Amino acid sequence: MRDFGTSDNPAVQAQLDRLASLSQPQGRIGIVAVRELLARLGDPQDRLPPVFHVAGTNGKGSTCAFLRAMLEAQGFKVHATTSPHLVRYNERIRIAGEQIEDAKLAALLQEVLDTAEGLEVSFFETTIATAFLAFSRHPADACVVEVGLGGRLDATNVIARSAVCGIATLGIDHERFLLAPEPGAPEEPLARIAWEKAAIAKSSVPLVTQAYPSEANREIVAMARRVGAPLFMRGHEWSANCGASGFTYRDERVELEFPSPALPGAHQIDNAMLAVAMLMHQDAVQVDATAIGVGLRNVRWPARLQKLGPGSLTNFVPGREVWLDGGHNADAGAAIAAHFADQRLHLILGMLSNKDPHAITGPLQGQIVSLQVVPIPGHEHHGPEAFGPASQAVATVQDALAALPDDGMPVLICGSLYLAGDMLRLNEELPD
Repeated sequence: MRDFGTSDNPAVQAQLDRLASLSQPQGRIGIVAVRELLARLGDPQDRLPPVFHVAGTNGKGSTCAFLRAMLEAQGFKVHATTSPHLVRYNERIRIAGEQIEDAKLAALLQEVLDTAEGLEVSFFETTIATAFLAFSRHPADACVVEVGLGGRLDATNVIARSAVCGIATLGIDHERFLLAPEPGAPEEPLARIAWEKAAIAKSSVPLVTQAYPSEANREIVAMARRVGAPLFMRGHEWSANCGASGFTYRDERVELEFPSPALPGAHQIDNAMLAVAMLMHQDAVQVDATAIGVGLRNVRWPARLQKLGPGSLTNFVPGREVWLDGGHNADAGAAIAAHFADQRLHLILGMLSNKDPHAITGPLQGQIVSLQVVPIPGHEHHGPEAFGPASQAVATVQDALAALPDDGMPVLICGSLYLAGDMLRLNEELPD
């Protein structure tokens, strides 16, 4: 499977091959096995620098990128684990700001996989154990941890105490796992999603959230009360207003002006504001307004409404804009549509077969000049029939670009982070 990645380093590849052979959880996720694995490793999750723990359906990765950029602008060394990787597995583990080196990665993966013998652990659980082991052995000032799936039963939820927890945008995704019937769980889909995500809350640890519909708010408030987490919700304990050149953040103590973030899209302002609010409602590290502003301008997060630069891929359509986005659900489609507003564009789409084929095309209805559907090698994916009679099957993105009319209209390549990773590799724009 493509999820496990490949490496041109033989030692790393040997361990990635072992990862690919692990059993995968069927039906439900859980943290029993990863707790046992971490216990065998000496519980490295209990020896991390102050943790910024972020859950959410959309925007959690961008929020983590903003947090890292702001913390680093203050001069802090920051560990980070995010998922998935786009091109190289190493992207998942950053030690003091840098992608983990191959030699160190190979040794750590071997140690964790050897220790996991006899346990039913998954790829993601092994990755998180490796990241926490690496972080526990290298000094840093802060640690940014992105939840993988849900929150309640996610492998990252072994962290006993964080500096602050945050919940980004909520939506319906990963229904097989997060909406599976379970006694005591809310039945309303969005309420159930909120219940799952809010379970990263910990006693006496600030929980900072966006604003959500009432059924989601209800579950988050109930969870915070149940575990004793101080709750800071947007629209209640903090707020932010957007302007033409930036946004204003407010809470009961401060009112601060910030520039618009470097990441394009109105939704990224929401993610940036959540990162600011998380920093403002924790006291493990101090980050001033100047550093926050620098972080907003310096942040990088590939394949999220990324305008591709010159390269082997964009050379197929010289002189025109080519955009890349890994979004694949309805909220991502709405964010993409809002960014392009009433602009017309050519769409090159590749989507996994377990995703809603209309999540992207629906919000862009009326703006799509042409729709070309490409496969995602190594994965089951939708064919052109899923997108209606106007769609056309094309073997590769390169073929799709070469077939476009010379009308100067922008091009959007989207639908999957797997596809996005391939495009970055082809265009020689590897995540740093």
